[in-house]
Amino acid sequence: MPRGGIARNARTLGARQMTRGFARKFRSWLITAATTAIFSQTLVGVWLQAQAQGLGPYDRGSAKEMLDSAKDDIKKNYYDTGFHGVDLDARFKAAEEKLKQATTRDQLMVAIGQTLLDLNDSHTFFLPPGRAAKIEYGWTMQMVGDTAYVNAVKPKSDAEVKGLKPGDTIMTVDGHKPSRENMWKMYYRYYGLMPARSIHLTVQSPSESQPRELEVMAKVEPGQEVTQLQELFVRYLREEWDLYHDRFYESGNDLMIWQMPTFGISESHVDAIMGRARKFKALVVDLRGNGGGYQDSLLRLAGYFFDHDVQVAMPKGRKESKPLIAKTRGGDVFKGQLIVLVDSDSASASELFTRVIQLEKRGSVIGDKTAGAVMTAKHYEHQTGVGRILYFGTSVTIADLVMRDGKSLERVGVSPDELLLPTGSDLAAKRDPVLSRAAALAGVKLDPEKAGSLFPTDWKR
Repeated sequence: MPRGGIARNARTLGARQMTRGFARKFRSWLITAATTAIFSQTLVGVWLQAQAQGLGPYDRGSAKEMLDSAKDDIKKNYYDTGFHGVDLDARFKAAEEKLKQATTRDQLMVAIGQTLLDLNDSHTFFLPPGRAAKIEYGWTMQMVGDTAYVNAVKPKSDAEVKGLKPGDTIMTVDGHKPSRENMWKMYYRYYGLMPARSIHLTVQSPSESQPRELEVMAKVEPGQEVTQLQELFVRYLREEWDLYHDRFYESGNDLMIWQMPTFGISESHVDAIMGRARKFKALVVDLRGNGGGYQDSLLRLAGYFFDHDVQVAMPKGRKESKPLIAKTRGGDVFKGQLIVLVDSDSASASELFTRVIQLEKRGSVIGDKTAGAVMTAKHYEHQTGVGRILYFGTSVTIADLVMRDGKSLERVGVSPDELLLPTGSDLAAKRDPVLSRAAALAGVKLDPEKAGSLFPTDWKR
């Protein structure tokens, strides 16, 4: 990305990532930390006070300006001029009525956010002003197949104290059943639009015959930091520090495993890692949890696996666009065995990379079906407010991406060549049968227990 560029000028792939340039431009909105940001006490105020606090004299008017800006962004830039048959004017008119009826600031933000979510587009959403508090739930969840599991619990958190454990099946979250369709919207609600003091869970451990109810409290530090919207959709706002932290495992010259958490990296970073990988007979690129990132980094990485230029996808939007071409790296191409790992959190650029590897029959793909969130989006920044300036924005899909086979991955995802899902018992015991299987394909023995210990959850301090 050009230095000092903003999201509007940056080529990104993924509803799960805002560009760093956008964050730098709005320093008072976001700070460049792994998954946290500091916000001024503006429209939505301190989270702890949000429910009790009434509306200020300018809140409703500011919310109306945000709604109008969002509508304008979509009308001018959304890739489908028919808006999937949605009556945009009617939807926004209904949202205006909700703003008039709102009695809290949360309700204002939800009215705006829901209006954009009604397009059912993984890359189109509202980015509200922030909250002057650091919130941490202390546990994360993930879809495995069609089942939601707790996949990590932070030590000494209220979640751990209440008995929440990795491997627990999540049956309901505040009365709602998690699914592949609504999981990211749950994260958006709990971290972006309306954080919660506590979350009521219905869960069941692998060893239990009956579900149990838990009320898990969030850790809140007023006046500090909140989860950073820059990373809102990189990995569903997980509370780890390693969004940009690659991790590796090597076995002699036979195998290198690269756990790649994001495509939000530079091309030179890709070059450095692939230069390291060339000496190995096999390479596992672990894209589980990788929610996407920069287009240029995707194309750079793909170019390392082909001795010829390859078309990754063709953007289809309002304007005529050029195909996305991965140019071969020539003599630097990796010629060994390639294995790609994916899961339900692998999205956007991860899905494009995985699918082109499949279509070109270049490697093997193992794991779970991917997210099906594959579009090109631009971010539009705005400000409003009387006295204090409120920074907000929108992410708007500007193009669908059609693969060489003529199909889009949006809401479809990539089906792995070998479907292999960890069980709740695997998660509870911290076993990784998927990584173990990948190593076996490369001729390296790596039992599930050892594989599960290689890349543990590294919580933010």
